[in-house]
Amino acid sequence: MTAEHPDRIRVLVVDDHAVVRQGLFAFLNGEPDLEVVGEAAGGAQALDMLARLDSEGRRPRVVLMDLQMEPIDGIESTRQIRSRYDDVEVVALTSFAEERRVHAALEAGASGYLLKDADAEEVAVAVRAADRGEMQLDPVVARQLTASLRTPHDDRANELTGSSRSCASSAWARRTRRSHRCSASASGLHDRTSRASSPSWG
Repeated sequence: MTAEHPDRIRVLVVDDHAVVRQGLFAFLNGEPDLEVVGEAAGGAQALDMLARLDSEGRRPRVVLMDLQMEPIDGIESTRQIRSRYDDVEVVALTSFAEERRVHAALEAGASGYLLKDADAEEVAVAVRAADRGEMQLDPVVARQLTASLRTPHDDRANELTGSSRSCASSAWARRTRRSHRCSASASGLHDRTSRASSPSWG
């Protein structure tokens, strides 16, 4: 670990693939305003590390969370982190864009949802947005959610229309210290083909 700087956004990286953790560590620590203070290979380890960092006065402000992990998955880990540390934001970074996963992550308290083919800068943007109290959604995820609200296709979609129409709803923006607003990265206005040559996280 590099020497810590109190003015930087402290980040904890949680992913069960070492190569993803190493890639995120290398990139984020190269950003002048970001600092990785820990990494964990699973949800239980992440909770233990958070407790240790908190006791040392080095609690991260943002957690980058993989969702597909065992035995505690990222959604349950997010729920537990948010229940214990309401000032720690969680950004989901995953390979899965299914609507049910997105809703589950947001219900658990995530303040961002990115796919692992996002480029490195998008990850940094999402971390900064979470720290500011904003919600950052991957463009693909944002389009899917928008489509599901515009064309309700079952009872569940109808139920979501009222509660998920805005990020200000209790399910999407339930925070004790901040009011979130929805945002998508600038590339959300364009096709993602421009990312073909950009680094990805697996």
